[in-house]
Amino acid sequence: MTAQPKIMLILGGLKSKLSREELERRYKERMPEFRKVPGLVQKYYSYDEAANEWAGIYLWESEEALAAYLESDLKKSIAEAYELTAPPKIQRLPIVDTLRK
Repeated sequence: MTAQPKIMLILGGLKSKLSREELERRYKERMPEFRKVPGLVQKYYSYDEAANEWAGIYLWESEEALAAYLESDLKKSIAEAYELTAPPKIQRLPIVDTLRK
């Protein structure tokens, strides 16, 4: 059974030198690495076509799991892997309740 998420991390405003198709190819290639991250309940990949910006929305089972990820090589590889042109905007939001449990 999957744990209920306790915290959300949003990496938004991601702009890349890559085409949408190439960026999609790269994130799909990296999905198995993210599936192995301890405490990561879910990750959503989002794209705002009008702004040409990507976002990663992560749901975590604990602050400790999120903290470990933020120090990981996988997290540190994001800018290079997706050829970002600026640092992402980072938001950390506690999840106070869920519709479905």
